Amino acid sequence: MAFEDKTLVCKDCGKEFVFTAGEQEFYAEKGFEHEPVRCRDCRDKRRRQRDGATEERKMYKVICAGCGKETEVPFEPKGDRPVYCRDCFNARRSRRG
Repeated sequence: MAFEDKTLVCKDCGKEFVFTAGEQEFYAEKGFEHEPVRCRDCRDKRRRQRDGATEERKMYKVICAGCGKETEVPFEPKGDRPVYCRDCFNARRSRRG
């Protein structure tokens, strides 16, 4: 089944977010039956609150080594290894096995 990017609306903040084809494929592989109802920022915020974290996680802006788009990662890149956006990372991981 070919997936296409979908625009959804976050139930917490009301902002539109893209449910990418790669994310949809991941959901299908895991057997998830429902689409996400929150954007990534609201999901992360909710997870931190649930886990008792008190401070905001530091994110670092990078350019994806796979597709060239700007993205954010939760670690400081060292420069000696490529950094990928979520979609490119998942695509590379699924090709390996």
